[in-house]
Amino acid sequence: MMKKFAVAAAFLGLSTAAFAQQSVSFVEPADGATVTSPVKVKFAVTGMEVKPAGDMTANTGHHHLLINAAPVKAGEVVPADEHHIHFGKGQTETEVKLAPGTYVLSMQFANGLHQSYGPGMAKDIKITVK
Repeated sequence: MMKKFAVAAAFLGLSTAAFAQQSVSFVEPADGATVTSPVKVKFAVTGMEVKPAGDMTANTGHHHLLINAAPVKAGEVVPADEHHIHFGKGQTETEVKLAPGTYVLSMQFANGLHQSYGPGMAKDIKITVK
């Protein structure tokens, strides 16, 4: 069955990556990590492509880092403030200065108009800054 699917995808000029599950993840830091400030944060995305803000190509978007902030519902614009950091140039890593304490970092992928793709394109981790 899978072989037939791969053959059909090849015949249609599609890669099997076109059917990959769409998701985001943190490359670093790891969930539960104890880190020092500034905290190096690296983002990854699967099944979509990173493009700068303003680009509304299908299956593209850019990262937003939420620090101790509530999730952004699908279709809602991600706010821009000290708890919602935008990476509208298409950046996939940053360093963030955080005071000692415990934090929930949330990565939210959104389209070219900063409209959230919702929980399916979000990932939370907990870290401790010493």
